[in-house]
Amino acid sequence: MPLTTTGELVGRATARRSAVASFNIITLEHIEAVVTGAESVNAAVVLQVSENAVTYRHGRLLPLARAAVTAAEQAAVPVALHLDHVRSDTLLRQAADAGFGSVMYDAARLPYAENLAATRAAVDWAHAQGLWVEAELGEIGGKAGRPALDAHAPGARTDPDQARAFVADSGVDALAVAIGTTHAMTTRTATLDHGLLERLAATLDVPLVLHGSSGLPDGELAAAVRGGIAKVNVGTALNLAMTGAIRAYLTAHPEAADSRGYLTAGREAMSRTVATIIGTLTSAARAPRVNAP
Repeated sequence: MPLTTTGELVGRATARRSAVASFNIITLEHIEAVVTGAESVNAAVVLQVSENAVTYRHGRLLPLARAAVTAAEQAAVPVALHLDHVRSDTLLRQAADAGFGSVMYDAARLPYAENLAATRAAVDWAHAQGLWVEAELGEIGGKAGRPALDAHAPGARTDPDQARAFVADSGVDALAVAIGTTHAMTTRTATLDHGLLERLAATLDVPLVLHGSSGLPDGELAAAVRGGIAKVNVGTALNLAMTGAIRAYLTAHPEAADSRGYLTAGREAMSRTVATIIGTLTSAARAPRVNAP
């Protein structure tokens, strides 16, 4: 079906008091796994390409983007394409022509005033191109190889009042908030600051996004959705599934030389992970909203 947009999918999810899953893609196998997994549970999904993934692909955005657009157009469910954690203005300005309907502009590493100025400039340009813009306030640890921020460090939490001013002054369409998750977690042991999420949801009038969601157990993930998260970003969980399946395949088949065998195992494992995570979000949406613990 035709490529849709992240803004449209997040808007639908918000209206249903649900959340749309957004998966980071690195290879063609990631793309196929995400689409197949979403189709298996008849759910819309977002394919997102990070600036780090573009760097891995020799700095070339179009090969992966073109593959994602083609997969989306052939999918049986709505699929959107999102450019994630963009710091480079050069990369930002490639988004619209490459088929992306949204971008996450990442200036969260900067002091507040500089973050706001950079984000405002990015929003002005992106909106002129018809792009939906997500930003981040309250830096979440673990990006670019830096140590994760301590859960109680000031930079690891988003202040509701500051967030309200940031949204108003920057013009962003959605805000990624720091409420206890960390990027690149390989264990599902993170816990959320549910009280802070409740205050953020009550304070802000834009959809809230959760980064670092791979580190959350199912209960915490479901509680995040019930607490007001409308877009859930997942990346590491796919890589863990793929790597684990490939490792198991090669252990069981030490003579294997054809990459299609172990890549099939990796792709199928990622697809199952996609379906499971979407199922958790869907179940959370159907549950009655209650005050989080």
